[in-house]
Amino acid sequence: MVKGTHQAKEDARNKSVKIFINGEFFPREAAKISVFDSGYLVGDGVWEAFRVHKGCLVFIDLHLDRLWQSAKVVGIPIPFSREELVGHIQKTLDINGMQDHIHVRVMLTRGIKATPSQDPRLTISGPNLVIIAEHKEAGDESKNQGVSLFTSTIRRGSPDYLDPRLNCHSKLHEVQALIQALEAGADEALMLDIHGFVSTCNATNFFMVKDGEVWTSTGQYCMNGITRGNVIRICRENGITCLQKNFSLFDVYGADEAFVTGTFGGLTPVIKIDGKPIGATGAGPITRQIRTGYENLIEQEIQR
Repeated sequence: MVKGTHQAKEDARNKSVKIFINGEFFPREAAKISVFDSGYLVGDGVWEAFRVHKGCLVFIDLHLDRLWQSAKVVGIPIPFSREELVGHIQKTLDINGMQDHIHVRVMLTRGIKATPSQDPRLTISGPNLVIIAEHKEAGDESKNQGVSLFTSTIRRGSPDYLDPRLNCHSKLHEVQALIQALEAGADEALMLDIHGFVSTCNATNFFMVKDGEVWTSTGQYCMNGITRGNVIRICRENGITCLQKNFSLFDVYGADEAFVTGTFGGLTPVIKIDGKPIGATGAGPITRQIRTGYENLIEQEIQR
C-alpha cells in the first residue's frame, strides 16, 4: 500500500469495474484509448475527480464548474451538457453497483490526432471522454498518523505560462517534485512559488496553524482546490481566523499544526516537513475541528 494522501484500503471489487469510454462500457483490462489520443501524445486534456458518498455526488456543481472552466481555458469544446455528463457518471455508478466511498475521475482530451503532433488542427475526432469509478476509502495510516513532506526544488509556475489552477493532464512537474520527495524519504512534496513562498503540494493544498490562526497561500500559485475552498469556508463560518497570505519555510518550520487538503483524503495531518517535526503525531486540535466541520459539510450535501 502506497503511503500518502491518496493511500486507499485495498478493495478487490476494483478488479472487475467497468470503465466508461465515449458512451460504451469496457472491463478494466479492455479499457483502452488510441496511442494517437491528444492526452497521450502531448498531455492535451483536462480532468476532474470527486467523491460519492451514500449515493451523492459530493460538491458536484463545484467540480463541474472547474471542469468547464478548464476546458474553456485550453479550447476543448465540450459536446455535451452538464446534465448529460452527470447522466453518464450515474450510469457508470449504476452499472458497477456503487453507492458509497467511491472515487470518480472524469477525463476529457481533445481527441484523436492524424499524426503525432501538438497542432490541434490535426485532431480528427471529437473529444474523448473517459469515466473511471472505483471503490476507494482512505487508509487509516495517513489519515490518523499523518504524512511527511519534503520541499522540492521544482517550483509552482507562474499563471502566465501554465496556470496552477488548470486541472490539465500535463502534470510532469508535479511528478518530478514527488519523485524528489520520495527519494528524500518523505511521503509527498511541498512546493514553493516563483518568489520562494510556500504554495501547495504536488497533489494537495497546504495549510499550517500558528497561534490559533490557519494560514494558506494566496492562491495565486496553487491548485484551485475544491476542498481548499471548503476549508476556508468552514473557518469563516466557525470563527476560525484563516489567512490567505505569503509565508516562507521559516514560518512553516515553526508551525503548531499543519495539514493538507484534497478531494480523496479530505484533511490529512502533516507531522514532519524536511525532517523537522510539526506538532504532535496525528491531527492537532484545530485540524480535528476543521475536519469535523468538513465531514459535517459533506453530510449536509448528502441530505440536500
